[in-house]
Amino acid sequence: MGNGGSTMSKPSSDSYEEDVITKENGTSEIEPSETDMAKAETFKPEPYDAEPKKAKQKTAKGRRRRHRHCHHDNFSSFATYFPRVLRQVHTGLSLSHDSVNILDLFVKGVFERIAEEAGRLARNNKRRTIMHEDIETAVRLLLPGVLSKYSITQATKSLIRYHTCR
Repeated sequence: MGNGGSTMSKPSSDSYEEDVITKENGTSEIEPSETDMAKAETFKPEPYDAEPKKAKQKTAKGRRRRHRHCHHDNFSSFATYFPRVLRQVHTGLSLSHDSVNILDLFVKGVFERIAEEAGRLARNNKRRTIMHEDIETAVRLLLPGVLSKYSITQATKSLIRYHTCR
């Protein structure tokens, strides 16, 4: 301090050289320049960059295919599985729309009852996870006689199949 400020301490390391280079160029490597930011703001992809849309397919009669209306809730329906099972049991038979809705409501109701009972069993055993034993016990409690035995054997088969494929 006694020198009157004539000596200036020179910063050490390579950062001093980088600072001098960026001051000479007028740009910084860390922050983009104003022209770079202006280019980024005005840049919009051209509409031709995207893949071209496919033409709408027409059926043999020349009409467009109608898309089925989805349910407004996020829960999916079991309706896709009913024709598959029916085809295995009775070939050549089909289901009306009303019968599919009734079956769907029935399956959802049984599923809810089993899930509630399995949750109650897990809570009674002071667990937060529903295990397959809870579901098996819930099925035994809710479904009558032969139906519960058959469903438990089918569930056991599917569990074995799942674990062997995995």
